[in-house]
Amino acid sequence: MNHYETVFILTPVLSDVQMKEAVDKFKGILTQEGAEIVNEEEWGLRKLAYPIQKKSTGFYALLQFKGEPSLVEKLELQYRRDERVIRFLTFHMDKFAAEYAEKRKSLKSSKKEGKEK
Repeated sequence: MNHYETVFILTPVLSDVQMKEAVDKFKGILTQEGAEIVNEEEWGLRKLAYPIQKKSTGFYALLQFKGEPSLVEKLELQYRRDERVIRFLTFHMDKFAAEYAEKRKSLKSSKKEGKEK
């Protein structure tokens, strides 16, 4: 199984509920195909570097997962079919990137625990 990271941008006209529903849809596709979701981050509404489809903002979401290479094709096909997705990028993480992502995830969780105390 390979490590992958995918970032996708959803159209800004969605409500929070619709945005979470779209993220859950793509997580469901991954889990149905046997992928293990390692990390999930919702970055929220952010300004785009340049307008896409006459929109200057979008909802960003990141998913890190382990899965087979054929899974990426199926996921990206679903991105293309979903009109809520305005951009996406999926890439294979080498072992160093996967280790860095794991350290970053553990650092974030330790910061959250420190704030809660």
